[in-house]
Amino acid sequence: MSGNIKNALRLLRVARILARHDALFLLEDLGVAPAVCWMARVGSFRRGKGRPGERLAAALQQAGPSFIKLGQTLSTRADLFGEEMCEDLSHLQDRLTPFSGKQARDAIEAEFGAPMDTLFREFDDTAVAAASIAQVHFATTIDGQDVAVKVLRPGIEAAFQRDLNLFRWVASLVEKTAPETRRLKPVESVKIMAESVAMEMDLRFEAAAASELAENFEGDPTFHVPAINWSLTGERVMTAERITGIPLDDREAIMAAGHDPLVVLQHAANAFFNQVFRDGFFHADLHPGNMFVADDGSIIAVDFGIMGRIDMRNRRYLGEMLLGFLTRNFRRVSEVHFEAGWVPPHKSVDAFTQASRAIAEPILDKPQNEISIGRLLGLLFQVTKTFEMEAQPQLLLLQKTMLVAEGTSRSLAPDANMWFMAHPLIEDWVIRNLGPEARIRDAVTDAADTVKRLPRVVEHLEEGARMIAEGRLKLDPDTVRALRGENSSPLYRLVWPLTALAIILGALAILG
Repeated sequence: MSGNIKNALRLLRVARILARHDALFLLEDLGVAPAVCWMARVGSFRRGKGRPGERLAAALQQAGPSFIKLGQTLSTRADLFGEEMCEDLSHLQDRLTPFSGKQARDAIEAEFGAPMDTLFREFDDTAVAAASIAQVHFATTIDGQDVAVKVLRPGIEAAFQRDLNLFRWVASLVEKTAPETRRLKPVESVKIMAESVAMEMDLRFEAAAASELAENFEGDPTFHVPAINWSLTGERVMTAERITGIPLDDREAIMAAGHDPLVVLQHAANAFFNQVFRDGFFHADLHPGNMFVADDGSIIAVDFGIMGRIDMRNRRYLGEMLLGFLTRNFRRVSEVHFEAGWVPPHKSVDAFTQASRAIAEPILDKPQNEISIGRLLGLLFQVTKTFEMEAQPQLLLLQKTMLVAEGTSRSLAPDANMWFMAHPLIEDWVIRNLGPEARIRDAVTDAADTVKRLPRVVEHLEEGARMIAEGRLKLDPDTVRALRGENSSPLYRLVWPLTALAIILGALAILG
C-alpha cells in the first residue's frame, strides 16, 4: 500500500473523530482532502458542545498523544485560527492514563542493563504525573538521594513517527492547494514540531536543557533548577533531584506559607526576562504544574522538554518592539518589523504604524493588571495577511509562552502585571544592547573578526597566485584588465590600495 493511501486512510480516521465533535472545520477551512471530509461527515452524529476551539480540543484529546501536541502547536497560531480558538487550544491538557509500574521498571532496566535493586533503593510504581510522551515516578537512589524518574512511554517513538508523517503530508497538501498559505510556512512548522518532538523523546536532551538553564542561573538565589543525576539518565530515562514546593498559581497556599505574592511574582518576572533576553534560552512550557515556590520563596522550574531559543538579532528586535509597546511608541514598533525583515519593504511603514496603534491602544488602555502583551502580539500576528508578514516560529512559541506566563501571574497576584514589573530590566537591556556603546562594541567585534580572518585571506591569495603562475588557473581577460585598472575610473583604481590601508589601520587600532 502506497504512502499516500496510508496517509489518506489515517486522515479519514482522524476526520471521523473531528466530525463526531463537530470540529471538521479544521480540515474543511484549509481545503484539505474534500473527499475525505465528505466521507467523514456522512453518517456522523455531531455531539460536540461549546465553542469551536473547545470542540477541537476535545477531538484532538481523543485522537491521541501526537494530536495533543499538534493542538498545543496550533494554539500559537492566532494568525491562522484567531485569538479565541487559540485560547481554547492552549488549555488542552497533556495528560494520559499512566502505563504500569512494571512497564516503567522494565524500561529502566533495559536502559541501564542492570536490575532495579542495583539502581534504586525504593521505586514507587504509581506515577505522579503521566503525559503523552513520558511519565514520572518518585524513587530513592542506592546512596539515599530522593529523586524523580522520568520514563518514556513504550512504543511512543513509532506512534509519533507515523502521525508526523501524516502531518507532513497534510501540510504539503495545504501548500499545494492554497499557495497563499506558504507565507505561514505550514511545512516548516511541522518540521519544527518534528524536531521538537524528537528532542523530547531523547531524555538526554531534556537533561542537557536543565543543566544549561541551571548554569545560566548559577548564583541566582531566586530561581532553582533541579540537579540532574547523569549516572541514572539515558535516552529513555531521566533522573533528577526531587523537589517540593507550592504551585505558582496557588495564591492562598503561598501566602499561608508566609510569602508575599508580589515578591514571588517579581522573582518569576525577572527569571522569565533573563531567560528570553539575557540568555536567549527559555522554558517554553510555563504552566502552573511546572512552576513551584520553594520554602525560601525562590522559584523552582521542572519539565524541560519544550525549550525555546532566540538569537541576539531577534532578541534586539523583540526588546525594542516590547519597549515600544510599553511606551506607546508605535512608530518604532512598526520600524522594528521592517528592519527585522518580517514585513516586506514595499509595504507602508505608516500603515503598519496605524495597525499597531489600532491593535495596542484598546489593550494598553485597560487597567495595568489586565494588560496582556502576549495577547497584543497574538492580535498583531493576525494582521500579517494584510502586510504579507511571514510567520516567525520562534516568536510564535514565545508568544504562547507569554500568554501562559501571564495567566499564571494573574492567579498569583491579580492586581499586578509582570511586564510592568520587568519594565526597568527591559529598558536597561535595550540601552545596553542597542545604545551607542553597544554599537561601538559591535563595530570593534566585527573589526576584530575581520583581522582574525586576514591570515586565511592572504593564504588564499598566495595559493591563487601560485596557481596562476603554474598555469593551473587562467583568468578571464576582463578580469585581468580590471585588476590592472585598465578602462576604469581613477576612483576604481584606488579601491584596492584604500581597502588595504583601511584594514591595516583597523588592525593597528585594535592591537594598539
